[in-house]
Parts: sequence; structure tokens; C-alpha cells
Amino acid sequence: MGKYFGTDGFRGEANKDLTVEHAFKIGRFLGWYYGKEHPARVIIGKDTRRSSYMFEQALVAGLTASGADAYMLHVTTTPSVSYITRIDGFDCGIMISASHNPYYDNGIKLINGRGEKMEDEVLDEAERFLDGEPAQLPYACREKIGRAVDYASGRNRYIGYLISLATHSYKNVKVGLDCANGSTWQIAKAVFDALGADTFVVGNQPDGLNINRDCGSTHIENLQKLVKEKHLDVGFAFDGDADRCLAVDEKGNVVNGDHILYIYASYMQERGKLGDSKVVTTIMSNFGLYKALDARGIGYEKTKVGDKYVYENMRQNGHRIGGEQSGHIIFSKYATTGDGMLTAIKLMQAMLDQKTTLSALAEPCRMYPQVLKNVVVDDKSATMEDPIVQEAYAQTGLHLGQSGRTLLRPSGTEPVLRVMAEAMTLEDCEKEVDYIIEAMKTSGHLVRVK
Repeated sequence: MGKYFGTDGFRGEANKDLTVEHAFKIGRFLGWYYGKEHPARVIIGKDTRRSSYMFEQALVAGLTASGADAYMLHVTTTPSVSYITRIDGFDCGIMISASHNPYYDNGIKLINGRGEKMEDEVLDEAERFLDGEPAQLPYACREKIGRAVDYASGRNRYIGYLISLATHSYKNVKVGLDCANGSTWQIAKAVFDALGADTFVVGNQPDGLNINRDCGSTHIENLQKLVKEKHLDVGFAFDGDADRCLAVDEKGNVVNGDHILYIYASYMQERGKLGDSKVVTTIMSNFGLYKALDARGIGYEKTKVGDKYVYENMRQNGHRIGGEQSGHIIFSKYATTGDGMLTAIKLMQAMLDQKTTLSALAEPCRMYPQVLKNVVVDDKSATMEDPIVQEAYAQTGLHLGQSGRTLLRPSGTEPVLRVMAEAMTLEDCEKEVDYIIEAMKTSGHLVRVK
């Protein structure tokens, strides 16, 4: 990760960490970078947080000042920006969103012309410009000044694409939707209504300040309550920019990203559509997922945390499905990024094709109890390499054997080590996590447990 751009864009508190000047300069850079041989065409989407409108205008100003044409999708989802960038031949795409973060944060995600997350070399050059190298770029003048273009039609075309992927009518299916007061607040209901579902919607009253607030995939209890009170067949919860989706089954139980990977990989296997493809997971996927995949003879690979790394593995190796427990699910045949709406449609397909409930599909994939503690240390690298800590970490693996696992990894943004254990019982998890933390204390690296 660079100084400004991490695995999911340039993110921070609006006008503190990420300022309107940053946005203007990013627009200036992109307009210049992609406009060397022809006037650049850049597509922009945003979520519903108040600062997104400000950043949109700053980006448009920067782009047009560099001679680029800025096409505005307005409030839309991250995957829709990815799709339209790729389908309509834009030089690049920009999504203004801080995903599942609170309203006062925001982010700028850059997408290349193939609809993928921007290449590191372009981000590196953008960061150099943000730091003053070069100090100035040429301004476009006269007829070379770029245009700002309303492109709401692109968002509508994405909605049509989603509808076209459904293989069944949803007539007589009662579906709950939690839109997180974010990007899907209009799109989700439009799609499910068009497919014939009886839809019940919460989290669809954005005011600029309530995105992700006690709603959406990070607060799924609202959807659970809705499903149980209305006796719904299924519920889907999205995050602020709709690149992730979690589900709730007809009993009110949460179906997380690991469950979804298992359900759809099994569905593909039964229909001969998985082939030699493996399920791509991250190192944070639950041990129960691997046990369930093993039982079906489905292979898998593990990447670093982040859907960026999941997609890179899928692209390089030709795998067809991958994702994270948080609900970032990538279907490589249909998208280049996680897409919450697409995930919901694919889960509906698995349910309706097999004429069964979501609970029945998820049941074989039983999540192991998990304990995760964030530990502040004096030095992340020194702690990880300390012989006392290494020995304790190795011992926990021996303690659990084939019945669980531990994981020790550094945070990418804080002076924190994440200590995680999965085992048959919560007690065993707590025991092994505390065993590692005690070793950090003994070695003198422990500051505190958050």
C-alpha cells in the first residue's frame, strides 16, 4: 500500500485526511494521464454521504481542467461504475465512497479501463503528483476544456444488466432488502420489483449522514428482525457502496460470505460448471468453510485479506468464484469486482433452481466459533519475529491440530497485531488467543489489548 491509496482506494475522514484539494488534484492527474493521446473520458459514481457531492464536483473540476470529459452516474454502486467503465470504453472510472465506514469518512476508488482496481504503477504516479511532483500540470484552454456530462443512462443500463442475469421470475417470493441508506437505496428495489418479487425494504431513506448507521451488512440485525416479523423467504443486506452482500435465511439466521461461497460453488459443481476451478478465499475465511469444501471435494486457494487480492488470483489462474467472509463475492464470468446485487441474484438462482430454502443450502457449512483480539504492540515486525511469540504461535497450532487454527497478522493501518483463533468451542478460542497474547507480554512487546 502507498502513502494515500490502500487496497481499496484513498480513504479517510472527509476534509481532514481526504480533502477537496486531494480530489481536485486526482482529477487533474487522471485527465492529464489518460489524455496524452486523446481527450480522456472518465466515468464517476458516488454514494449517498454528504461529502460525496463535494468530492464529485472537485473531481469534475480537476478532470475538465485537464481536458477530460467527466461522465456522472450520480448515486450508484461501485460495481456499476466498474461495469460501465468496461462496457462503454471509458479510460477509467472513479467511485466516491468509503464503503462500510461511517458518513464522516469518504474515499476515492480508481478503476482501470477493464473495470478492475487501478494498477499500482498508476497509483504510484498519482501519489507523486499529490506530493508535488510535478508541481503543476498543463491546463486545457478554449475548446480543449473538458465537458461535464450527465450519464444517468449508464446506471439504468447496469440495472438492465442485473435483471438480464436472473434465470427465474421471483413471483410469490417474499424478499427483504437492507440498502444501508447507501448506493442501492433506489436500485435494489427496482431490480427485485422488476423480477416480480414481493419486496420489503429498510435502510432506504438516506439523508447524507445515516449511511451504514445501524443498518446494512455491518448491522444485519435490522434485516433479521424484518425477515422474522414479515415471515420472508430471504433477506439481503448491502453495504454503503453495494460491493458486498450478506444474506438472512427464512429462519432469521445470517448467511455470511463464507456460506455464500460454499453454496454457489456447490451449485456450480453439481451442474458441471466448476470444472477444475478452485474457490478463492482469504486467510480470514472461516475454518468451517474449508471443512465443508473438503467434504465436497472442492479445491480452494487462500490470498491476503482484500478482494483486490482475491480477484488477482482469480484472473491469473482462471478461477470462477472467490470472495471474503464480509460478503465481497466475485463471479468472474459476470464481473471484475465484488457486486452485492449480483450476489443476491445468484443466491436467488441457487434457491429457485434447487427448489429449496437458503437455510438448507447453508446448513452443511457450519461456521466454527471465532475469537479475534486486536493487540497494540511497540513494534509489529519485532513482535512477529520474537522467538517467544513465534514459539507460542506454533504451540497453538499443535494444541488445536485438525480441529481449528490460529492466525497472527499485522494491521495495515495501525500499530496493532490481530490475533485470531477458530476452534470447536469459544472457550478453546479464548484460550489459544490469550496464550499468544501472554507470550507478547512476556517478551515485553505488549502495550495493551484493545
